[in-house]
Amino acid sequence: MAKYRKILVAIDLSEEAKQVLATAVDLREVHNAELLVVHIVEPVSTAYGGVYMMELDKSQDELNTAAKERLTTYANEFNVEANQQIVAVGHPDAEIHRLAEEHNIDLIVIGSHGRRGLQRFILGSTANSVMQSATCDVLAVRVK
Repeated sequence: MAKYRKILVAIDLSEEAKQVLATAVDLREVHNAELLVVHIVEPVSTAYGGVYMMELDKSQDELNTAAKERLTTYANEFNVEANQQIVAVGHPDAEIHRLAEEHNIDLIVIGSHGRRGLQRFILGSTANSVMQSATCDVLAVRVK
């Protein structure tokens, strides 16, 4: 097994995220690694095409604040220090890659719902995109 020094775990803040985070914490202990917990908030302007920018900026700030609070709750439950928690805004796969490069990550841990066929094509798969383009190892944790 490879020796991992820096592990990035990307979570979506659902109840299933605890499964993914628990796996990453176990790996942190096995490898005596640094763990970085991230959540990516998608830009509101992407979802709404850039209309009503003032209201969207306020909505984006509210989403970011709520995500930080929820991420802190999850991270505290698993003894992850505040300086190891990141909320970023952007497209999840691109931001995960950016953070992995920026922090010299050896392993990315991400949840996967295991969607297949047409469902994966229509809904897309962040886990699949991360696995296809990562320059380090990726562990996809099957969430229930």
